[in-house]
Amino acid sequence: MPLALLLYTALALLAFAGNSVLCRLALGAGHIDAAGFTLVRLGSGIGVLLLLVLLHHRGRRPPVGGSWLAALYLFTYAVTFSWAYLSLDTGTGALILFAAVQLSMIGVSLWSGMRPGRLEWLGLLVALCGFVYLVLPGLSTPSWHGFLLMSLAGVAWGAYTLRGRGSRNALNDTAWNFLRTLPLLVLLWLASWPQLQADSTGLLLAVLSGGVTSGLGYALWYAALPGLGATQAAVLQLLVPVLSALGGVLFTGEVLNFRLVLASVLVLGGIMLVLLGRQRG
Repeated sequence: MPLALLLYTALALLAFAGNSVLCRLALGAGHIDAAGFTLVRLGSGIGVLLLLVLLHHRGRRPPVGGSWLAALYLFTYAVTFSWAYLSLDTGTGALILFAAVQLSMIGVSLWSGMRPGRLEWLGLLVALCGFVYLVLPGLSTPSWHGFLLMSLAGVAWGAYTLRGRGSRNALNDTAWNFLRTLPLLVLLWLASWPQLQADSTGLLLAVLSGGVTSGLGYALWYAALPGLGATQAAVLQLLVPVLSALGGVLFTGEVLNFRLVLASVLVLGGIMLVLLGRQRG
């Protein structure tokens, strides 16, 4: 793997994990509310991505790209992501998110006529067992509403990813998708402004999440994707929950418990079996 590709990929994956850590730091300590975090995050992402596009086009007017449907998926992901982290630990949230992303994309492939082999069916069964174990009653079981919200966030991000498979100018399309969330952001602000609250720490964390780990992180990921195969890209994203869990331990004082470790092994291992089975087929 070329050094530049390795660097882009590593930084993008760290950025994805950073989103989970920053969101949990901001919301878990009550520095900002979920609506405010979403508003500042997407707003900061819009600013950074538009700046990158203008620099790329050297001041010329960039072509229109993206789609309203992709923007809806992006907004749905961002909103449910924020509200889910009100009740989820960093590693648990990232595991649910990226497992839902992969499983939803696999589900689309099944719906479109893909015929799974034995290894793929085994992988789906193992991943399902990991999900069931994660939500069984116990001290470290995630809340049901947090689990459902983060699962919805994963499905929305999976749909957003699928919408972008045919993109010929990923950075430009991403910037326009972010920009198209503005009407939805206005509606969110109108619906939540009486309850909006944030301190300087919460605003800073939201800006870092939107401008750096989302805006720059997505740009780095799209720069890396042309050099990665589809299976490589999918498998590499499975590192994010592990990085997020470590970030939660280092920066938010969370405990890496046995339930999360075993559920991670089952879910991520099962998905990897599916991907390997597909590659063999």
